[in-house]
Amino acid sequence: MDIAAAAAHDRLMRLDHVVLWTKDPQTAMDFYTRVIGLAPVRFDEFRAGEAPFPSVRVCADSIIDLMPAATAAGIEATTGVQGGAGHPLNHVCLAMSKAEYDALDRRLQAEGVDTSARLNQTYGARGWAPQGFYFVDPDGNVVEARYYE
Repeated sequence: MDIAAAAAHDRLMRLDHVVLWTKDPQTAMDFYTRVIGLAPVRFDEFRAGEAPFPSVRVCADSIIDLMPAATAAGIEATTGVQGGAGHPLNHVCLAMSKAEYDALDRRLQAEGVDTSARLNQTYGARGWAPQGFYFVDPDGNVVEARYYE
């Protein structure tokens, strides 16, 4: 289904969340809020022991859960999928405006994060993006940033 057909279909289905494993949720939260620029979700509750993990909001419909790696055994028991907890994920892609993209690139470089893995004319959910780059978060998760015109 192409973009126009998807829009015409007007589905209410959305990507709700992605779970990233983290050794230290507080370090991950700092990276995703201060460096990436996402809004924290349930971080105060997590620090108070009232939530099992914090999240960051990507948009109105989607969050990224910053799951402590120490909870992997419990997650496997909950899902019933042996070996599913901590399963490798290739990457998560964040789409943004060109201005946000440029600002993120500057913030990442200021933090010493390598953004040299560049892509030109790459295809994604909204069609062709003129440019993107990959970087690694503090836990080794690969994140792609891109913009659409």
